[in-house]
Amino acid sequence: MTHEENSSQLIPPHGGYRDLKSYRMAEIVHDATVEFCTRFIDRRSRTLDQMVQAARSGKQNIAEGSVASGTSKKIEIKLVGIARASLEELLLDYQDYLRQHALPLWGKDDPRATQIRSLCYRKDRSYSTYRPYIASPAFPETAANVVICLIHQTNYLLDRQLRVLERSFLLEGGFTERMYHARRQTREKGKNE
Repeated sequence: MTHEENSSQLIPPHGGYRDLKSYRMAEIVHDATVEFCTRFIDRRSRTLDQMVQAARSGKQNIAEGSVASGTSKKIEIKLVGIARASLEELLLDYQDYLRQHALPLWGKDDPRATQIRSLCYRKDRSYSTYRPYIASPAFPETAANVVICLIHQTNYLLDRQLRVLERSFLLEGGFTERMYHARRQTREKGKNE
């Protein structure tokens, strides 16, 4: 479909969130967080619920924003922003965990962090790619730092996605503008017939 055909549609194609790298990474972060919390956070702790909910919110808001994009770029941008904020909250929870348990936070140039970051180039990447670093017999220091690396990567993708959405909105407008133009074209076409 050409850009002209696509832009003439009132409701353009939307909802392909499963193909978004940000969604796939957020799904890995969610699965890793569930595993981490099951292993290392007291099940009666409110922190467990908050961490799992923040991870879920990151993933779900990307999907919801993608589905809403057909009728509202504003809502899509807002929901992707909420996903980004949820993952930032989750990042702080993992950093707090390390600090409160006197465990080291890996620096950006730590060889272990570099190794985890390099896994993102695997085409078949999924939670199973990272599971050995998080599931038994992994230690809490390793598991938390691995998820922190994953959150940083996801946040990077979401920041890029937000910039693209912003540019797209500024150049192409949103649903209200498409409705106005479509209605105007229909009226003009009716006058000429």
